[in-house]
Amino acid sequence: MKIALLGAESTGKTELSQRMAQALRARGHRVAVVPEVLREWCAREGRTPRPEEQLPIAQAQEQRVDAAAAGHDIVIADTTALMVAIYSAMLFEDGTLYRFALERQRGYDLTLVTGLDLPWVADGLQRDGPHVREPVDALVREGLSKAGVPYRVVYGHGEERTRNALAPVLALLGEQPTSPGASRWKWGCDKCSDPDCEHRLFTGLRHPRASGDPGL
Repeated sequence: MKIALLGAESTGKTELSQRMAQALRARGHRVAVVPEVLREWCAREGRTPRPEEQLPIAQAQEQRVDAAAAGHDIVIADTTALMVAIYSAMLFEDGTLYRFALERQRGYDLTLVTGLDLPWVADGLQRDGPHVREPVDALVREGLSKAGVPYRVVYGHGEERTRNALAPVLALLGEQPTSPGASRWKWGCDKCSDPDCEHRLFTGLRHPRASGDPGL
């Protein structure tokens, strides 16, 4: 099983991938986490890749996923070639990577998109700022929708976020979640891809009195 974690910067993809892997290993599965190649590249080179360097980075990301899949039951990709294509298009107005990236994305068994409910945190390396998150989030959803790739949005903090991410994984595996509450959680807006709408909904659910309607 190949699981893709996609999302804007500072939405917890790396931490979530590790938490998911730990939980799945505890259930006896052989799990590999494939880190973000673009991040490694920027840290090593100390700069943003040029246009001609983007495709090799995207290809390297997917090659690592394939290599990990050869020796594990479950592979969790802490981003995929699609994120490289999106950032490349934003920086250089070059969309040539999309065909490769979307073709690869269709090969994942499950695509999870991390929600924008976590606070933005600078990492001192490649994060551009909180103003970039919503445009990137919109491009991720747009790309997946155009390619016909189904996805689930993951919200919550800490263990709650992990449980919500694991729920569809366990469903595909035919396993029951450890927490009974996780099995009852259902997303009722499958046809809606408006992140602002989702953010307002989850804010209201977490803080009902803030809406002025104690019955929300």
